[in-house]
Amino acid sequence: MSEFGAPERFRATFDALRREIAKVIVGQHEIVEQMLTCLVAGGHALLEGVPGLGKTLMVRTLARTLDLRFARIQFTPDLMPADITGTNVAVDEGGRRRFQLQRGPIFANVVLADEINRATPKTQSAMLEAMQESSVTIAGQMCRLEKPFFVLATQNPIEMEGTYPLPEAQLDRFMLKLKVEFPSLTELDAIVDLTTSAEEQSVKPVAGAHDVLEMQRTVRAVAIASHVKEFAARLVLATQPNHEAAPPDVQRFVRYGSSPRGLQALVLAGKVNALLAGRVHVSTQDIKRAAKPALRHRMVLSFEGDAEGVNTDDLIAEVAEVVAANTSVCEP
Repeated sequence: MSEFGAPERFRATFDALRREIAKVIVGQHEIVEQMLTCLVAGGHALLEGVPGLGKTLMVRTLARTLDLRFARIQFTPDLMPADITGTNVAVDEGGRRRFQLQRGPIFANVVLADEINRATPKTQSAMLEAMQESSVTIAGQMCRLEKPFFVLATQNPIEMEGTYPLPEAQLDRFMLKLKVEFPSLTELDAIVDLTTSAEEQSVKPVAGAHDVLEMQRTVRAVAIASHVKEFAARLVLATQPNHEAAPPDVQRFVRYGSSPRGLQALVLAGKVNALLAGRVHVSTQDIKRAAKPALRHRMVLSFEGDAEGVNTDDLIAEVAEVVAANTSVCEP
């Protein structure tokens, strides 16, 4: 087994990343843990919150803890797909012209897609192939992206002026959607001390490409019993409004439920939760803990749900409750 085969070693590296990030980021412990969960599970993360909550700083700080190539893409209404993926440019060599591939920022290991919903859907779609296939097609030529490849996107709430809702197909490519909340009074006080003093906190890399890939392999090796897999599958099925297991509120307020990618996200996040708890097997509690960030962006509300202001997190909590009540599981 790899050097990260033991849960203790995995947790030590995970905690080292957390400690480095905490030197700059005040609070937001759950968000930081879930960002790292996406990293070690091989997924991508979408952070949503109003401007000024430190979403970009969080991502940049995480990137500084990794000895990997980092690129930031600032999404704006005039951003074009080629600005992300790259393009062929004409170069002159001794009077002869030829085309040379100029790679875009998507060819980094850690990519920050900042304010992703301020660009048009056409430009947003340039991320689809990269996020799903770890490759980019430019002028008919497919280019593989170097592993690990990790996209962290930030977005403002869709009610804000100048934003475009992400297409459902693109949302589905994000393993977890994280809601960045406003800090508490104590945290605001700490933020002021940290950002207005003369002392500057330095963050050092504590993991490289080899470390991240080993951690990703360790996550995949965590065991999951058949009854826990079934529990996760029942959760996903219960988000489907036409399924018999769906609670009444789901049937009334949801137009489309989670895709199978939601089940994959549940299981992978559950495996990370198990490792962080010092176990090498997944429990139903690990799955339930991952349910909201894994499913909240994969449930499309109906017109009635939007009109009523229904919160998908509340629906997911109800789904988890109903599924747990109808499933007899005995765990140590």
